[in-house]
Amino acid sequence: MVAHEGRGAELAELLLTAAAGLEREPGCELYLVNRQADAPDTIWVTELWRDQDALDAVLEAIKGGPETAAAMKLVEAAEMIELDPLGGKGPTPRAV
Repeated sequence: MVAHEGRGAELAELLLTAAAGLEREPGCELYLVNRQADAPDTIWVTELWRDQDALDAVLEAIKGGPETAAAMKLVEAAEMIELDPLGGKGPTPRAV
C-alpha cells in the first residue's frame, strides 16, 4: 500500500493495531507489517492464512468497520500480490 504523502507512519500504526487483533485469530498464520526502507509512505503487509475461508471470514467481519475506513482514507494506491509458498523457514507450506 502507498499512503498519501506523509501518512505512511499513521497507516503503519493502524495496520499494526490490526495485527494485534489477529493474535487471537486461528486462521491467520502470519501478518507482518513492513515499511519500505527507501519510501516511508509505502507499507507492505505479508499475510499467510490457513485457507481462503479463514481470510474471507475476517474480511467480512471488518468490512465497513471504522478501523478499516480510517485505514483506507490514508491509502493512495494498493496492490495485492498472491504468492504460493514453496518452502523455507516459517509455517510449513501446503502442497502446491
